[in-house]
Amino acid sequence: MDNYILSVGTANPGNKVSQEKISKFMINAHGLDRQQSRKLKFIYKHSGIQSRHSALEDFDQEDHRHFSFFPKTPTLDPFPGTKCRMEVYRKVAPAVATTAIEDCLRKAKTSVTSITHLVVVSCTGMYAPGLEIDLIHRLGLPFSIERYAIHFMGCYAAFNGLKLADRICDSDQNARVLVVAVELCTLHFQKDYNEDNLLSNALFGDGAAAALIAKEPKGIKIKDYESSLYQEGQQEMAWGIGDFGFEMKLSKYIPDLLEKGIHRLKHNLEKRFNLSLIRHFAIHPGGIQILNKVEKALGIAPEQNRHAHAVLRRYGNMSSATILFVIMALLEDPFLQGPVLAMGFGPGLTLETLLLDKV
Repeated sequence: MDNYILSVGTANPGNKVSQEKISKFMINAHGLDRQQSRKLKFIYKHSGIQSRHSALEDFDQEDHRHFSFFPKTPTLDPFPGTKCRMEVYRKVAPAVATTAIEDCLRKAKTSVTSITHLVVVSCTGMYAPGLEIDLIHRLGLPFSIERYAIHFMGCYAAFNGLKLADRICDSDQNARVLVVAVELCTLHFQKDYNEDNLLSNALFGDGAAAALIAKEPKGIKIKDYESSLYQEGQQEMAWGIGDFGFEMKLSKYIPDLLEKGIHRLKHNLEKRFNLSLIRHFAIHPGGIQILNKVEKALGIAPEQNRHAHAVLRRYGNMSSATILFVIMALLEDPFLQGPVLAMGFGPGLTLETLLLDKV
């Protein structure tokens, strides 16, 4: 008997901030000259992103004198350390995750008492006792609930959460698994002006999403999945803990590497998933160049992956939570039916593939 994603709920902290306004924050924060400012504005204008959300109000400010988290100085010194960023995570993450869960359960027309397993996914913060325990207290879940935490796997981590939920439902036909991805990427803004920081600061936003998985034939069926490692890109995407937040290694070559990797995998994708018969796609919107290159490699039109483009446009890249935003759009699209191939990418270079079926 198959397992299904019954519903997905989402939430975002703070106000929606336009990409144009964030570019002005970045110019101010980095202290860019006219030539550097033109380059940054060009990147932001062609990012495929119109707006993002942040747990920090500072990204909605153009004048450093109005900052509430970063220092009110042109140099942003003393720059906030990792500890103080994790304090914000510990405060905001449970609240935004709770809102996403409540949205998910409302759509599924079910109560929190029906949940048997809780899987928390995040790569932008961690503490112990953890987020999953805070959610148990906030939601009134039983203290005996089975709980799991998937940390630091990057943008593809929600795929692992969904696969774990699928395995749990296979082993327990009465299981109702709640997968919650919470990412506060903007907490890790880096002020050093280099290529890695320029790219990551241009893409990432904050958000949370919750998905309910069970053996109930409605929503989107989980049919199959596969993981792949593309070792040529191992050094091009990385995520480490630094003294001033988490540090992202994000090479400009990633879109080209993904295109090459998918070309190599196409035979296997055809054999495993009947790729040539699939008309709908949910590609993790890591950036507009990633979407363009992956679509080119798969030989598909942007319209076939339109929900990913829409999520990127409205929210940016919210790391692991992003693909659940895309799946929510698939669920709520009244005209979409049939198989959907979802793909996600992350450090490794990892490629995760998930075959879904909209019933």
